[in-house]
Amino acid sequence: MNRQAQSALLFLLGAALWHAGTTDLYLRYVKAGLRPLLLAAAVVLVAAAVASVGYGWRRGRRGAGSGAGPGSGLGHGLGTDGPGADGHGHHAPHVSWLLLLPLLALILVAPPALGSYSATRTGTALQQPLAYPALPATGPLRLSVVDYAGRAVYGKGRTLEGRRIQVTGFVAVDRSGTPYLVRMALNCCAADAQPVKIGLTGAIPPVLQPDTWLTVTGTYTPRTEKDPVNGGPVPFLRVTEATPVPVPHDPYDESWNT
Repeated sequence: MNRQAQSALLFLLGAALWHAGTTDLYLRYVKAGLRPLLLAAAVVLVAAAVASVGYGWRRGRRGAGSGAGPGSGLGHGLGTDGPGADGHGHHAPHVSWLLLLPLLALILVAPPALGSYSATRTGTALQQPLAYPALPATGPLRLSVVDYAGRAVYGKGRTLEGRRIQVTGFVAVDRSGTPYLVRMALNCCAADAQPVKIGLTGAIPPVLQPDTWLTVTGTYTPRTEKDPVNGGPVPFLRVTEATPVPVPHDPYDESWNT
């Protein structure tokens, strides 16, 4: 791979990162909070590509201005980017072509968000929260799956008793037929996503299609079971109403480590 090809690949990779960072595509790979770093990386790659092209162009101008010509003996030194004594330009190692892999992945492969398949094969990642934010005194409580699960398990439901609760997540059904409402929680990126689950009881829809997104309305119940995968605590919600909803803008839940 010569300098021009390297510069072109760096530029295309930077442009692909910029495209991902300025659209929702990046949310399939990393958490929303990393967007500024992703855009900064894109700028650095594009700047490096432009600088490399400019460097090569300036060296070419200097070589042309030195009067090198046939028989002059110039242009064959080890320090040039032009043809050497063997008639070939200097090349980077072939491993440089591996830069094509992340570029092709960004352009050709937009992986779907992790869903019920991963959730039913991975144990709950629920962790005890450091604190419980204050809740509104009136109206239904619109909570994340992580927030409800943390309050139900570690807060013993003290802030949930007697309240009408709304939670949004996707459906997963384990081998025993127990339905869950799930969100995949992120530390950094999709590669480390782990599920947090709420068991559903009460007025559950008769047909539950895995990976369907629902907004569930219900009330707190003290029922808690062990996750069949890792034995972690899984709280339950007594359902009074379940409404299908579109996949949200950001399908992952970051609230567990904020």
